[in-house]
This record gives sequence, C-alpha cells and structure tokens, in this order.
Amino acid sequence: MSTAAAYAIPAPDGSFEKVTIERRELGPDDVLIDIKYAGICHSDIHTARDEWGGTKYPCVPGHEIAGIVAATGSAVRKYQVGDRVGVGCLVNSCGKCVPCLAGEEQYCAKGATWTYNNPVPETVQPGGYTMGGYATQIVVTESFVVAIPDGIGLDVAAPLLCAGITLYSPLRHWNTGPGKKVAIIGMGGLGHVGVKIAAALGAEVTVLSQSLRKRDDGLRMGADHYYATSDKETFRQLRGSFDLIINTVSANLPIDNYLRLLALDGTLVILGLPDQPMSVTGRNLAAFRRSLAGSMIGGVAQTQEMLNFCAAHGIGAEIELISADEIDSAYERVMASDVQYRFVIDTATI
Repeated sequence: MSTAAAYAIPAPDGSFEKVTIERRELGPDDVLIDIKYAGICHSDIHTARDEWGGTKYPCVPGHEIAGIVAATGSAVRKYQVGDRVGVGCLVNSCGKCVPCLAGEEQYCAKGATWTYNNPVPETVQPGGYTMGGYATQIVVTESFVVAIPDGIGLDVAAPLLCAGITLYSPLRHWNTGPGKKVAIIGMGGLGHVGVKIAAALGAEVTVLSQSLRKRDDGLRMGADHYYATSDKETFRQLRGSFDLIINTVSANLPIDNYLRLLALDGTLVILGLPDQPMSVTGRNLAAFRRSLAGSMIGGVAQTQEMLNFCAAHGIGAEIELISADEIDSAYERVMASDVQYRFVIDTATI
C-alpha cells in the first residue's frame, strides 16, 4: 500500500478533517494520478451524511477527479507520465456482462465499483472500500481513466466527469440535435452543463426554473428560452412543446404538469432522485404516446466522447474554486442553492 493525504468525514454529523489514507500499490494495469481538482457533487453530500444509507466511515467522497499521471503500471499503454486525465463515478466493473460488453459499465449486471464508498473487489483489497477524489492521489485501472483534452482547463473539466456525462448521456441517447426542442428543468450544477451541451448539439433549448433569477446566465450559456415554473401560465403556454425534457432537480415535482409539456412521442427523463415516490397519471402518458424514463451517467467510452465534444465546443463547468478547509461550508451552500454553479476543490490545499 501507498498513502495519500485526504479530507474525510468521520460520521454523518461530523465535519471534514485531514487524514492519511491508503492507496493500493500500482499494479500492471494501473495508473497513479496526482489529483489536481475534485468537484463537489450533490451525491457526495447524500453519501457523506448517510442520507442514502450504508455509508462507510471515514468517508472520502469525490467522483469528479481531474489530474496528472504520476506513474503507470508495466502493462499500461494508453497513458504516460504527465498526461492530463480524469476519473468519474466508476473505477471498475465485471467487464463480461451484456451492459459492460456494450460499453455501458454503469449498468453492470454484477454491480459496478463506484469511485467511493463501495466495496473493493476481494482480489484487489480484501475488506476494503473505495475512497474518492478529495485527496492528493488515486490509483485507478487504466480502462477506467479518461483523457482530458488540452482544450479544457482541469479545474472546469472536473465537474464534467459526473455532471457533464450525466447530461450528455441522455441527450445523446434521445438523439438531441437540430430540429429538436429540449427543456432542462433546473439551472444548477447539472442543469447549466446540460444547457451548454444541448445548445452545442444544435437543439432549441428551454430552461424551466423555479424563478427567473438565473435567466441571464441561462441565455448566455446557450438557452433560447427561459421560463419560471412558479408562473402557472408557463404550463399553459408550453403544453405539447418539447421532444425531450430532462429533469435535473431532486425535489418532488408535479410530474403530470411536466408530462403535459411533451409533444407526440416526447420523453421526460429523470436524473434528480427525489426523496418520495413520484405520482403519475396514466392518461398523461397515453395521450401523446409520451414516455417517462430515467438515466444515470454514461460508460467510459461515452465519457471520453463527451470530453472530446466539450473541448471541441469550448464547454466547461461554471465553477467556484475552494480550498479543502471550505468543504463543510460548501456543502451548506449547495444545500441552500448558493453556488454558481459547481464547487471544485483545489487539492493543492489538502
């Protein structure tokens, strides 16, 4: 084992503190990465505070990792020391099931290994569990490392490893492009990246947000239209308008209201995970052959495709760069929707 400095939370109601963690020794297929930046995702908060249950402590979150290759195993061919690389939500999968063979490792039938708070395969580290990117270094199997093109700064690229691919994957799956009308629900850490990507894909993009507070930002990032969902007239005016609606918020929304905004054969995709079950009226699905679907992140190959696309179109996340000792306050600000638009930790401060 080797060691790395990290910031960990010791208990659900604890505060982050600097610790030393173990990283596995470099194997033949492994890449050692000096982490430069780590984004803060809402999932980090849910896990750190054990809101989804099953959190192992001490917990080191972080699955939006951007850094530089520090060393490679003897069998590594894709990367060399000095390369700009990233690691997202996954660090392993079975590699043999139907989803894995299709490049959809995130849906691994045997269960993918997530970047943090997940059991490590017994063959790698018996009894161990993964620790994420709020750290100075990480060791990852070559096939789960992606290259970050020179056209994107490492700091604004970090959130793309989760937020970016979470939006890019459904936009691509539902064939977003010229002639398509797409609505993004929520103008936050996920939503703002979705606006940029959907616009770059050539769609007509509408933001549906609780208020018009971020309207100028939305239009600057590529939205064609911006509506407040607190205004009941919005739902009357936009009925039957969209081919695709992507919901990025975790609140329990009145889903039927949004289904009525779909055109014939339109789809509403759920990304945000609300606390309570959703209520849906069947006739709102049947009326125009509408669909209600869900999506996660994309696979490794699609994540690389997304990064290349973002580099080609000058897309990066809008970030606030913070030091490691600001993680607790950043969590509180995320919960209060007080961030423009994604916090990124400068790991040089760990």
